[in-house]
Amino acid sequence: MKTKIILPIVAIAIIAFAFKTISFQNGKEPWSKDQLMEPADLAKIINDVSAKKPIIYSVGPGANIKGSIEMGAAQEKENLDKLKAALSKFDKNTEIVILCGCCPFEHCPNIRPSFDLLNEMKFTNHKLLNLTKNLKVDWIDKGYPMND
Repeated sequence: MKTKIILPIVAIAIIAFAFKTISFQNGKEPWSKDQLMEPADLAKIINDVSAKKPIIYSVGPGANIKGSIEMGAAQEKENLDKLKAALSKFDKNTEIVILCGCCPFEHCPNIRPSFDLLNEMKFTNHKLLNLTKNLKVDWIDKGYPMND
């Protein structure tokens, strides 16, 4: 009896995982896998006094990561316009990292408009900070550098 219940659940989990992977690879997201920056990698750059720092834009609620610049929630047109104006001052190969951190990517209303904008403006060296859960779990709880 248990096998009859567990087997379909496992099959559904495998199919769901495969579908999510296929969706990502088929370009449903505006970023590619190599455009995700791990939090530990950004923290290492921020903590290295000799490292060249990327421009870090927070497109969600607050600029909590050390060196980040608050743009406001990018789901709002005026904040997306503010980001566009800020980006227009840089060369297209400038290293830029965007983040939100309000929630997991699948629920975030701010990262897609921001990343779409970077793509539309033809930036070539932009990343999305890979905060898989949220800013607290993936950055703050790990003791990574914060703005004062």
